Amino acid sequence: MTGEMAHHTFIPQYFDVFAGLDVDKTSISVTFMNHRETIRSIRIAHSAEHLLNYVRKRFTDQKVAFAYEAGPTGYGLHDKLTDQGYLCLVAAASMIPRAPGQRVKTNRLDSQKLCEALRGGQLKSIHVPSVSYRQLRHLTQLRDTFIRQVAANKCRIKALLLFEGIAFPQAPPGSQWSTMVIGQLKQLSCPEAVRFKLDALLRNLQFAQQQALESMRQIRRFCHNDPELHRCIEYLRSIPGIGWIVASHLLARIGDWRQIQNVRQLSAFLGLVPTEHSTGETVQRGSITRSGDSRIRSKLERGQVACCPK
Repeated sequence: MTGEMAHHTFIPQYFDVFAGLDVDKTSISVTFMNHRETIRSIRIAHSAEHLLNYVRKRFTDQKVAFAYEAGPTGYGLHDKLTDQGYLCLVAAASMIPRAPGQRVKTNRLDSQKLCEALRGGQLKSIHVPSVSYRQLRHLTQLRDTFIRQVAANKCRIKALLLFEGIAFPQAPPGSQWSTMVIGQLKQLSCPEAVRFKLDALLRNLQFAQQQALESMRQIRRFCHNDPELHRCIEYLRSIPGIGWIVASHLLARIGDWRQIQNVRQLSAFLGLVPTEHSTGETVQRGSITRSGDSRIRSKLERGQVACCPK
């Protein structure tokens, strides 16, 4: 289970035709197979309408199942296929069977491998989040981007002062980047080139901080305006150590909680279960698997430390 939590079970016997799709920015390579043989491989423009028209003409009154690899093209193709009543699996790249030692890779061959795995029942679909969860994920990812920029600019400022042998202004613990410290950095006496670079880094830092703040405000507005998201956020915030930031990021990554069948599935999704290499009577467990989003685990850890300080 990677990236998203898996949902329904796919049973190949219920379908007549299988379509493996290799999707890129401009085109879709498609391989069609039935239970006995390959029917045809084609390449069409990246358009769900073209694909649907082709399937309706060639496979009338036959049950067709589609599959493609999760990637930068998102879930638009999945949405349009399922809206027309077709089953479409979106498979995580790491969970697609691949022959070891194969050195030839083309779009046609990739679509063929997907189709063979689909026909053999070897593919498991990720859970495709609904539109509201996708939009929340965009907002939380944007905030994380600005937070990383804030941290990077702070490191660059400290590195610059260290390289030039200039002491960083003294400040009490927890207020090293307070308004007072920023003001002192703006007044530091240093060579012209260093002063120019330091001022540019300070402007970048303040811009990233402002953008991170605006992103968090937009996350709050977005969740307040969506009854389901607002209700789920409040449930999560009732857990000690979880506030708005952790709750919104956790909800954006998990998606619809109704897809979670038990707490073990959630732990596996977050990468919090131990690795295991056991055989016979010997049981060997190691560190956590660390699958899924590392940023969520980091936020959960900080929330736990804040809730239960030593």
